[in-house]
Amino acid sequence: MIPGPDVTSDVSFIYQGWYEVLRTGTFPLDDVTWQYPPAAALAILGPAALPFLGYPAAFFLLAFLADAVVTGLLVYAGGRPGRTLRGAWVWTAGVALLGPTSYARYDLMVTAVAVAALLAGARRARAAGVLAGFGAVVKVWPVLLLVGVERGRAARRSWGAAVLTAGVVTLAFVAAMPGALAFLTFQRDRGTEVESLGALVFHVARHLGWPGEVRLNYGSVEFLGPYVPLVSGVAQVLSLAALGWLVLWRVRARVWSAATSCDAAFAAVLLFTTTSRVISPQYMLWLVGVAAVCLASRGSRMGWPCGLVLVATFVTFLEFPLWFAHVVASDALGVTLLVVRNGLLVAATVLACRGVWRGAVPRGCAPVPPLPETGGAAPRPPLLKRRRG
Repeated sequence: MIPGPDVTSDVSFIYQGWYEVLRTGTFPLDDVTWQYPPAAALAILGPAALPFLGYPAAFFLLAFLADAVVTGLLVYAGGRPGRTLRGAWVWTAGVALLGPTSYARYDLMVTAVAVAALLAGARRARAAGVLAGFGAVVKVWPVLLLVGVERGRAARRSWGAAVLTAGVVTLAFVAAMPGALAFLTFQRDRGTEVESLGALVFHVARHLGWPGEVRLNYGSVEFLGPYVPLVSGVAQVLSLAALGWLVLWRVRARVWSAATSCDAAFAAVLLFTTTSRVISPQYMLWLVGVAAVCLASRGSRMGWPCGLVLVATFVTFLEFPLWFAHVVASDALGVTLLVVRNGLLVAATVLACRGVWRGAVPRGCAPVPPLPETGGAAPRPPLLKRRRG
């Protein structure tokens, strides 16, 4: 047994409780811990496909299958020209470093959809859009995967397919099950989760007489008290600034390589994870999955950021579940773990953004407008006919 909280309890109690409600044809309207888009119900209801197993066993088996699917996709992609098996190794290492939390959350299933979307994006823009749009209705963040799609026809196809898929799936749930959009109102009164970047303010402030408290709130352990809304508001402003940077990058980007789309997706997910007022341990799966796709490409600029994310994933395992009591107590060990983990994420974010910017917005190069029919590729030079005689 691993010391610390039982990470499987969410499956046995929270997920199974939601399952009992969802199977009646309605969303958990009175449960503020349900904070997920409507298609998340599919992951929670998934164990019903294995009626010969109890709910926890069936959920864990589905999580293992999702892990196997991701590994298989990365191994297959690694054998293609311009690709490498590094991605499969990164994924395998990341899941192991996070420990049992990897299989005790439905984020692994969402990450499987995201990895499939990124790998499809190189050749099948519409398929990538469908997968990203579906993933967004399961847990929002996969919409970030389309940030780096090359301007032109590929962008129109992928974004169009994503919007259509997300819209159709959402409308289907709204029509079929009451409370499909209730999750939108369950986020407003959240505090600052104890593992987030902003939480470091209160971990230190507790030693200076801050009168607030740590409490299980809205499904996670959060700080509640004076100045918490202010810090949460700053986190949201930082997320808006991250969105602004991504828009600026997309406007200025002129050069796309085979790895640009995945690298930009990785930078985007890092930006929104690091600035979030909640950095739950399972969020590391998102980063590991996208990092694995990046490093499956030989031309990726994300080597160092991906390495930092892997180290941060192991530190995450140390702070949850191993020494989570120290984090909640804000003692020296708990604060040190959070400073190291969140510092690694900040460093990875800065390096990833710098790499994406330098790769797509080279200094001293005149802007080259993309060609609508070639997806931005440079025109081929005319063939020179050899003179006879």
